[in-house]
Amino acid sequence: MVALDDDTVDVLKRHRARQDADRKEWGTAWVETGHVFTQEDGSWLHPGKVTDLFERLVTASGLPPIRLHDLRHSAATLMLAADIDIKIVSDTLGHSDTRITRDIYQSVLPQVGRSAAEATAKLVPLQRKAEAERAARKAAKKEKAKKAAAKNAGKAKGGKLKTKANAPAKGAKEAKRGKSQK
Repeated sequence: MVALDDDTVDVLKRHRARQDADRKEWGTAWVETGHVFTQEDGSWLHPGKVTDLFERLVTASGLPPIRLHDLRHSAATLMLAADIDIKIVSDTLGHSDTRITRDIYQSVLPQVGRSAAEATAKLVPLQRKAEAERAARKAAKKEKAKKAAAKNAGKAKGGKLKTKANAPAKGAKEAKRGKSQK
């Protein structure tokens, strides 16, 4: 048995309703196979026909070429990327052992390995605490520099900011002092 999401279940229910209508329309000519996907009359659907239809749909959609079987690999890869337990992925794919799933798919996504590394690193709280403290100090220093820059910008606009351009020359100050002392 394969677990399905609610949207897929709804699509399959609508498909079953259409199939039930076909069954009634075909009457005694309906071929009961018990399959979910069949030909119009309920008879077995040849895999080649499904593959041909899939290829036409891919071409019509403008997607890059992909084989129907590649969807299986895509599903497994996405499940692993979503951190679904390897046992569930293995069961979904029908693998007899999780080692098969690991061997085939585990190396497919670099972020799966990165996720494992991050999860492992979280088990070492001292390292994470030190990193957090460094990040906090860096943020505080950056904030302080930002405030100082804003303060200096305010002085330059409205207040008197001492710069070489608006400060009197040293010699002129001394000369002025000299005259007032005489």
